[in-house]
Amino acid sequence: MKLGIIADSHENMPLIAKAVELFNHEEVGLVLHAGDFISPITAKEFKNLKAKLIGVFGNNDGDKLLLQRRFQDIGELYEDYHELEIEGKKIVLMHQPKFLETLIASSEYDLIIYGHTHQIDIREGQPLVVNPGECGGWLTGRNTVAIIDLETMKAKIHDLR
Repeated sequence: MKLGIIADSHENMPLIAKAVELFNHEEVGLVLHAGDFISPITAKEFKNLKAKLIGVFGNNDGDKLLLQRRFQDIGELYEDYHELEIEGKKIVLMHQPKFLETLIASSEYDLIIYGHTHQIDIREGQPLVVNPGECGGWLTGRNTVAIIDLETMKAKIHDLR
């Protein structure tokens, strides 16, 4: 299975649409959002996903209750940290990289996904660590997402422009 990884979309609707288009084209089985959707209006573009979305809130997300309500038909949104297991791979999804080095050293996870920094970070190995950079592009001017192949545990960054 392929996972679509997105973070820090920051309500940039045209770039969210491009990310959704890429994830659908690549036939990802699940999309993981590492936070900072910003507002419930973003559900308008994410509803076009052909895969389920699981996300966590970021430090800039506004009306969390309305975000959850708008995303209820798209997937699931969690507070700021979520563990899941997919195809035998233990995954942790978070926004801020709190305790990142401790989580890596714990050897408890196969995949650690985070956002917040707006900087691309791919660390291959056990665990695979991925920050896809920022979809919104407001800080770096670069609009990126990642796709992870769970079989090979390889991550690839995709530029959306």
